[in-house]
This record gives sequence, C-alpha cells and structure tokens, in this order.
Amino acid sequence: MANLSFYLEQAVKDGASDIFIIAGGPVSEKLGGRLKKLGEERLLPPDTRALITEIYETAQRDMARYVSCGDDDFSFAVPGLARFRVNAYMQRGSFAAVVRVVSFTIPDYKAIGIPERIMELAEADHGMILVTGTAGSGKTTTQACLIDKINKTRDCHIVTLEDPIEFLHRNDKSIISQREIAVDTADYLSALRACLRQAPDVILLGEMRDPETIRTALTAAETGHLVIGTLHTKGAVNSIDRIIDSFQSEQQAQIRMMLSAVLRTVVSQELVPGTSGERVPAFEVMHVNNAIRSMIRDNKNHQINNAIAAGGSEGMITMDQAMIELCRNGMITKETAVDYAYTPDLVARQL
Repeated sequence: MANLSFYLEQAVKDGASDIFIIAGGPVSEKLGGRLKKLGEERLLPPDTRALITEIYETAQRDMARYVSCGDDDFSFAVPGLARFRVNAYMQRGSFAAVVRVVSFTIPDYKAIGIPERIMELAEADHGMILVTGTAGSGKTTTQACLIDKINKTRDCHIVTLEDPIEFLHRNDKSIISQREIAVDTADYLSALRACLRQAPDVILLGEMRDPETIRTALTAAETGHLVIGTLHTKGAVNSIDRIIDSFQSEQQAQIRMMLSAVLRTVVSQELVPGTSGERVPAFEVMHVNNAIRSMIRDNKNHQINNAIAAGGSEGMITMDQAMIELCRNGMITKETAVDYAYTPDLVARQL
C-alpha cells in the first residue's frame, strides 16, 4: 500500500474531484464522474486506519471527536499541491474517508462554464441569494467565484461561515473574514448572530440547517445585508418549500412573508456529463419579481415554475431550458439532457 502523499499527488495530477479510502477495495478517485482505482491492492481495516491517521497527522487535528462520534469534517492544505476537504466516517466498524480535492486558486468562472447571468449576482448589495443543488453539484465553487468577484470589484466586509473552509480568499478591494465552524466558532447559529456585530456587508452562509439559522439569515437580509446561503435541494421551488417546511405550521405564514420580501434569486445547479468527457454545470435561475413574490406570499409555489419558464427576458431559465440550451450548443448529448431534466418527456419532445 502506498502512503498518503502518493494518493494526494496522483489525484491532483489526474484532476480528480474526490479520493475514496474505504476497506474492502483499493483507494479510488473520482474522475469526470467515474471511479478509477489508484492501484490494485485491496485495503484492510488496518490499512484504512493507517491512512486516515496519516491524514489527521498532516492536518494536525485531534482524532478524539472522530473516534467518539464516528463522523468528522475538516480541511487541510499540502503546500505546493492543493487543499483537501475531508469527511472521515466509520463504516462496518472500520475507518473510512472521502477526500475532496480543492485548488489553491479560485477557478476562472469562464473556464468552468459558469455563465455571466450567474456572475452578475455579485452586483447585488442586499437581500438573499440561494445557491442550491445536490451534494457534489459545484455549489461551493459557484459561491467562491461570486465572493471572488465581489472581492475584486467592491469595497466591503465579507464574512464567510463555512464547515469546513474550502477556498481561501485573499483581501483585494474587500476585507474577507473566513470563519470555520467548530474551529473558529461553535456552530452556524452563534457564528451568524456574532457576525451581525462584525459590520458585514456580505455574509456567506455555508449551510442553512435549522429553523433558527434560517430565521436569523432572513433577518440579516432584511436589515440591509447581502446573504448568500446554501441549501441541499434540487430546483428553486423545492428550495422555497424546504425553507418554509422547516418551520412549524403556525410560523409558516410569517416566514413566507419574510422570504417573499428578502429573496432576490435562487440558483439551482447540476453537474452533468459533457460530450468532451468533462462535467458541465447546468443552472436554473429564478429571480424574484412581483409575480413570484406574490406566489411565495400566497402559498402558490406550484405556479412558480411557469413564471420561471416565462421569465427569459428577465434572465430566468428553468433546468429543462438549461439542458436544451446545453444540448443545442453541443456540450451535452440529447440522452444526457433527457436524463437530467426535471420533466424528461417535455425535453425529449423539444429536442
């Protein structure tokens, strides 16, 4: 079995997104959405324990929480190589981990396929922007590109609350405070409450997990801050439903009012297989206009998709329209467009 450095260097050299260290098979990497073995030797539980202990030593992190809880999230950097985000966990009584490879530099948004309609969101100065999608859909990268653009073009104080920190930002025109949950602060809620006393102009909230954090984020957006938040949801309408449904039924009318007042844009994204072998990002964009604001307020969320589909002149696009656009531009196949569409039959007919 090779040591940790070999696997990290190989993954960075190959351009892999993740490394898998799990007993029962060889160390593997994810490359273009597919798994590739980094050797033939099957790992035994002592092997995974040795590799993950080496990760903790490299990160200079205590293993006590991992051993007691069975889960741990953290990040570390290898100078001259890359940053790595680790989720260490127990499976069938043995040590296991998935390691995400994160570049030291913020990627060029044009090179990775983020359209201008997304980057224009960096010009917003108040309200709430949600970046949503399933795990591994590229939300963190999109947020990092937005923060990078704000940093390069505006004089403001940006506070990021992340678990863990992935991309490192250097002060440019803005001042950036990056706080890692469980390292620099106890949890998202206490960090967000403290953040409101740190004169922020822009707040990046790595995850909106519970009703209290969501309510505090809505209040921050109400009081003139720009809040960029993340939800693990698929589609703009599901994101709105998730926020409202996280509250008790007697509180939902008030949350609908708050959300309709402060929500500016919901970006929902997917990473889909491209014709060139690379993964291509697809974006659904919903800007909250007066019609959508009324739908949120009046609990008519089922009508929102039609409003997005009709809002092309305002910069809106549904995921189905995004798939059709990518297919017609030759970036994805018709089969991929249909597979990843929200309404496959409709997309198949249009193509």
